[in-house]
Amino acid sequence: MAGEHQAAHERSLKDPEGFWGEAARAIDWVKPWQRVLDRDKPPFYRWFRGGEVNTCHNALDRHVSAGRGQQTALIYDSPVTATQRRFSYAELRDHVARCAGAMRALGVGAGDRVLIYMPMVPEAVIAMLACARLGAVHSVVFGGFAANELKTRIDDAKPKLIVAASCGIEPGRVVPYKPLLDAALAMASAKPERCLIVQRPEQTAALTAGRDLDWHDAVGRAAPADCVPVAATDPLYILYTSGTTGIRARCSGRPRTWAGWSAIPTSSTRR
Repeated sequence: MAGEHQAAHERSLKDPEGFWGEAARAIDWVKPWQRVLDRDKPPFYRWFRGGEVNTCHNALDRHVSAGRGQQTALIYDSPVTATQRRFSYAELRDHVARCAGAMRALGVGAGDRVLIYMPMVPEAVIAMLACARLGAVHSVVFGGFAANELKTRIDDAKPKLIVAASCGIEPGRVVPYKPLLDAALAMASAKPERCLIVQRPEQTAALTAGRDLDWHDAVGRAAPADCVPVAATDPLYILYTSGTTGIRARCSGRPRTWAGWSAIPTSSTRR
């Protein structure tokens, strides 16, 4: 395996267009690309220019269509809450489609930003994939970040919607998220129109009338949304660093095609 990996790595460096073009043919495209790598305006290179694709379709729908709908797609294992859940591809697709439908009903469309302020729970992955389904750009903010740090990211991203949880769980304590979100929004100049709140049994949160919606209510009554084709060069997410590299570092170097999720990492203690 080491030799195969080394050979693949060397080929990707010597023949990037051939290597990535071959890899791209393994997924579904709404519209094929005109060029694998557009080098016309260095150093601003573009991958798969002219192609149209949807990341959520490739992460979920295509597996269901291929007959793998009952195969496990997502495993949630939280020792701090003693919770284990499994989602098949079909189940996860249905959850994501309804979440995307709820977001669409709240005015979220292709190119809009959605900020996700969540612990490591299945709803976080569902929200990310729902954004990709609509062609929206998501930005995940570490759950429990201080209000000022959250406010900075809100003002920069200018999200149309914020998806958050009522709290996070750490060994020995519950971390309320909603007060931090409320404080950040009170300071922010780019206030979103709506917030979608996942109420957790460990601590529920008071919802602000006219702004906040309960996740389970909104998603539960939403009509499923189909995948929206987007350009391969469109952004999938905004990633903020905590260092000194500037306000933000956007995803780059690969089109949205290569992003996808199959399981929730278990390295974090906050659930």
